[in-house]
Amino acid sequence: MANVNEMTIFMPVLAMMLLTMLVWATLLYRRLSNAMSNGIAADRLNTPEKVKELLPEKAMAPAYNLANLFELPVLFYVLAVYLHLSNLVDAVFVYGAWGFFAFRLLHSVVHCSYNKVMHRFAAYLLSSALLWFMLLRAVFLSV
Repeated sequence: MANVNEMTIFMPVLAMMLLTMLVWATLLYRRLSNAMSNGIAADRLNTPEKVKELLPEKAMAPAYNLANLFELPVLFYVLAVYLHLSNLVDAVFVYGAWGFFAFRLLHSVVHCSYNKVMHRFAAYLLSSALLWFMLLRAVFLSV
């Protein structure tokens, strides 16, 4: 089945992992800089409710996005491993994986910057559609 290097499926996986870490770094930077510039002691940020209460939405958006990166992308990671182990990796799956990453990247950029809901939702919907396509294709090719 594979007419591409089986390992190429892991490049978009690594890109997703890097994206997750970049969002985490953005979260850390925004929270720390906001707390420090507003004189908020760390002890006051001891619960999620207090964090939401004391920090502005701009400092909270990366936290919400980071949570999103541990939802559907987890299925993407497992699917990539399955495709590799099943020798199903081909160009269609690799392009689909890169498309999934690209739309998740766009989703994160929108979410962590100007946060227009319909733009974010479009990126989310397109990434989800690609993941559905990849999953259903994997199921079809596996039976």
